[in-house]
Amino acid sequence: MHPLDNVIWHALSTRQAKFAESLGDARRFMPEVSSLAGFREPSPQNYEAMEELLAPQGTVRLFLDSPHQNCNGWALPASVPLLQMVWENGRGLQAPQNVMVTELVELNAEHSPEMIELTALTKPGPFGKRTHELGTYLGIFRGAKLVAMAGERLKVAGCTEVSAVCTHPQHTGHGYAGVLMTEVMRRILSRGETPFLHVREDNLRAIQLYERLGFRRRVLRYLAVLRREPQGLKPSSLSVVRRG
Repeated sequence: MHPLDNVIWHALSTRQAKFAESLGDARRFMPEVSSLAGFREPSPQNYEAMEELLAPQGTVRLFLDSPHQNCNGWALPASVPLLQMVWENGRGLQAPQNVMVTELVELNAEHSPEMIELTALTKPGPFGKRTHELGTYLGIFRGAKLVAMAGERLKVAGCTEVSAVCTHPQHTGHGYAGVLMTEVMRRILSRGETPFLHVREDNLRAIQLYERLGFRRRVLRYLAVLRREPQGLKPSSLSVVRRG
């Protein structure tokens, strides 16, 4: 299996295992880091294990090979087709012709509230108070306000995901996303890794930008936002392994 297949499971089982909470063949990120989760295969037993990892009425986000099928104990508040795209540009990454590259700020825990505020407004994907620990995040400020950002999320063998690409609605049209992504990608490539990303299938404007940056469409996945319901609670003989 390619590392980008079942990518959340692979990330939580290898390079990002220190952020994992595990039960049997189910894995989830610690909730303050991310709501992403995965399992070796979508079996009834693994769905039960995932239930046990969550607090009552907790929510997880899974990447599935096909649309989610109803199962006891779970509600499906949202399901979205996602394109997985991989950078494949034999000519090399073109440096941005823009002085903004000198204005990029490496974000850290001190910037977490501003990162959460920006992602809550623009909704590039789930972002928690410790998501920034998953990799390098870069931002652009105007005055004291964070107006654009991009960073790294999932990491598997030889590949790192570009994620949280977003710009404040009042500051679009300046090319911030391209500048930020180019620098994040440059750093990934400098480590001998390949950038990849996920994007909603209907986000045509973003897909066009990513294709201009050298990404190609690899596969269609399905994001399932699942909420645990009280009637799904069951006793378990398994032990939860928590790290971090």
